[in-house]
Amino acid sequence: MRTYDLTPLYRSTVGFDRIFDLLDNVGKTETAGYPPYNIERLDENDYRITLAVAGFGEDDIDIELKENALTVKGARKEADESRQFLHQGIAGRSFERRFQLAEHVEVAGAALVNGLLDIDLRRVIPEAMKPRKIAINGANVKVLNKDQNAA
Repeated sequence: MRTYDLTPLYRSTVGFDRIFDLLDNVGKTETAGYPPYNIERLDENDYRITLAVAGFGEDDIDIELKENALTVKGARKEADESRQFLHQGIAGRSFERRFQLAEHVEVAGAALVNGLLDIDLRRVIPEAMKPRKIAINGANVKVLNKDQNAA
């Protein structure tokens, strides 16, 4: 794997720390594939993360959003010691998955159905960032001179 040194960029930029941290952490995230998950785009502003969490109940899963980082943690209660398994293929180990969300992406809700945890996300663009149409009214345009501009 190729690595890049971003140090020169830190010296000449201001306010891009978060982007550089994301680039630094690419490939350093957890390598374990548990639990498996899907990320789905439902439409232009709606997304869904689906995690396969068989054997976990609603009380066993914690979802937290902090500074654009969505963290999903799962920890099952102590297993019943009286049960004797001949084969245990359903993983019940604790897990933690992190997803980095873009700005203006909010968690709309979460549901656990049939062993699948669906987390719905929605990108909400603030009014100030949405495109606006500017009317052209040639007859109503006022021309400002230098004295009016300074005021």
